[in-house]
Amino acid sequence: MAKSSYRSGVVAVVGPPNAGKSTLLNRYLEQKIAIVTPLPQTTRNRILGIISGSDYQMIMLDTPGLHKARELLNKEMVRIALETLTEADIVLFLADASALAGKKLEKHRSEYSGYLARIQSPAILVLNKIDLLASEQLLPIIDWYSSLHPFTAVVPVSALKGQGTDILLKELVSRLPKGPQYYPDDIPTDATERFIVAELIREKIFLRTHQEVPYSTAVLIDSFKENSANTKVVIHATILVERGTQKGIIIGRQGAMLGAIRKSATKDIEKLLGCQVVLRLWVKVKKKWTSNEQVLKELGI
Repeated sequence: MAKSSYRSGVVAVVGPPNAGKSTLLNRYLEQKIAIVTPLPQTTRNRILGIISGSDYQMIMLDTPGLHKARELLNKEMVRIALETLTEADIVLFLADASALAGKKLEKHRSEYSGYLARIQSPAILVLNKIDLLASEQLLPIIDWYSSLHPFTAVVPVSALKGQGTDILLKELVSRLPKGPQYYPDDIPTDATERFIVAELIREKIFLRTHQEVPYSTAVLIDSFKENSANTKVVIHATILVERGTQKGIIIGRQGAMLGAIRKSATKDIEKLLGCQVVLRLWVKVKKKWTSNEQVLKELGI
């Protein structure tokens, strides 16, 4: 492959919460790098995925969902997403086509227009979850979003089922600038194993707890040690919560909830690392950690 025909660049994936940004990234990487739950605002950090082909390399940035933020944690999440726009060669604005329609969609005109006004690069509108609505419902939604911004292309997809994702990939690659290969072919992300492990633990908390509990939790990796034969990894992690009642919920009766979180997370971590894992979890109350700049810095937010 001649260097002059090779394409590479940065694609920022932005959009409302729970639209399927992380699901799309994982599909292109063919492995779980970004955690996925049915709850909004699951992603807190910017996650970099590296999608390589024979003649291209696409650096895809998964970002926290854009929303009206009140607490410091949420404000930082939105800041991370908006700052990513300045790094992008292409912006992929991804929205859930099944979530809003008609008057409900119109309520977001001012908010979404504000986000889209910050985009300086070519932008592609991706309407996700099209498997959840009838085809005739799609056109008015496309028209509405198109009235907010001059998108260079519109691609309906189902990131979960893979519908339309090949078409989207071709659209993205065709718009990448000519450039060098930045990463080896076999590297899917720049995220550390520690970061991904913490995220996998947090995912299990999101999936197993309810109401405000998952949003009031964070995971810190205290130690990550391999044995001499590299056949087992021992991981110690602390789950932060804001109140004692939340600690009780995470631990559960006779430790049942914590045990279920540990068992489920261990399975995914072993798949990630390719070896046996011993996971030890502790739960600690850290009042108002979501508004604590030092804690947020430690979490990379």
